[in-house]
Amino acid sequence: MNDDAQPDLPDDGRFPALRSPGYRLLWIGLTISAVGTKMQDTTIRWHVYELTHSMIALGLIGLFRFVPLVLCSLLGGAVADSKDRRAILLTTQIVLAASAAVLAFVTRTGAVSVVSIYAVSAIGAAALAFDSPARQSLIPSLVPRKHFSNAASLNSTGLKVATVIGPYLAGMLLQQGSIAIIYAINAASFLAVLIALICIQPAAMERKHAEAARMSLAGLRDGFAFVWSQPIQVWTICLDFLASFFSSAEALLPVFAKDVLHVDARGYGLLTAASAAGSVTAGSVMAYRRPVARQGLTMLCAVAVYGLSTIVFGCSQLIYLSLAALAVTGAADTVSSILRQTIRQMGTPDHLRGRMTAINMIFFTGGPQVGNLEAGLVASAMGAPFSVVSGGIGCLLAVTWIASRAKVLRTYRNTETTDVP
Repeated sequence: MNDDAQPDLPDDGRFPALRSPGYRLLWIGLTISAVGTKMQDTTIRWHVYELTHSMIALGLIGLFRFVPLVLCSLLGGAVADSKDRRAILLTTQIVLAASAAVLAFVTRTGAVSVVSIYAVSAIGAAALAFDSPARQSLIPSLVPRKHFSNAASLNSTGLKVATVIGPYLAGMLLQQGSIAIIYAINAASFLAVLIALICIQPAAMERKHAEAARMSLAGLRDGFAFVWSQPIQVWTICLDFLASFFSSAEALLPVFAKDVLHVDARGYGLLTAASAAGSVTAGSVMAYRRPVARQGLTMLCAVAVYGLSTIVFGCSQLIYLSLAALAVTGAADTVSSILRQTIRQMGTPDHLRGRMTAINMIFFTGGPQVGNLEAGLVASAMGAPFSVVSGGIGCLLAVTWIASRAKVLRTYRNTETTDVP
């Protein structure tokens, strides 16, 4: 990370990462775009269930996203470490905008099918396999090292604000049958990121490492070798994958809305937004306070709370209790994800960040997607509540096992903030 990128920035005040002009522009653009993305994600699940009335079909959305992620992630990481990250992001944002526009067109003309939705989901996942490593590797070069934890918190908060606004707006439009309009709004929202990337001065994103990675098999091996040589990275990967695999209730929200809680499309939008409302609260607190010192133990506790609140949601037949439980899952997940991102980025050299992010992305993005498939299959056989409750129990068992085995994670502290309680 470039500690000298913003030498004149003052150290006082809250949200110091926003004092970096390049990061501020990108953060605003990404937050606006995320609103459209969350509107589309919410709509796709509702749309598929409307077309098929099948819980397995809902779970298959995760499979069609997972396969391209696995196939493309390592290549995406190598590209992020060897090519212009700004150019990569410009390309991926155009692809994502185009795929959303196609989905809007086929829906508006009546040519949409579940196969076309799966295809667009797969294209979007492939684009994200290149987008995420480039984006996450770029951000550390836009802020001073001491402000990165704040940037990570702001990234999460911006995303979660979008996850509150996006599903709520989607629910309102779904109630009016405006599915094509939602997809069109998402396509237009990518303009915010494209404008931000164009406005950021290229010089602000230059990476000064001398050992630029080459696109080669050896370069990919270097990425794997680095990650597996860091026990803290390995255990955070395991924790991330197992927790998200077992506690993926997201795919079943249309089922809970229609068949368990008996609410309409607006109620579904609220359920989807509830997790994000908790996330916004937790992310805002994390961004406002000083960095957490006992990061490993805090992460383990957050994942345990995530599993417990998932169980409560699976057992609930009351809309307000369900909303509260989902809000707690969102808050706990945000605390955990911010700490994981900080630990990983702070311990990784700049020339390896893209490949590190790509390797982690297979697990932290793949876990929920495979978990969604598992949740759909179990729900089809045993019912949606059983699927969610058993997943929450699996999450608790996973975090208990990891806590008992991973002393390096239990005792991990942020050495740069030793004054934080």
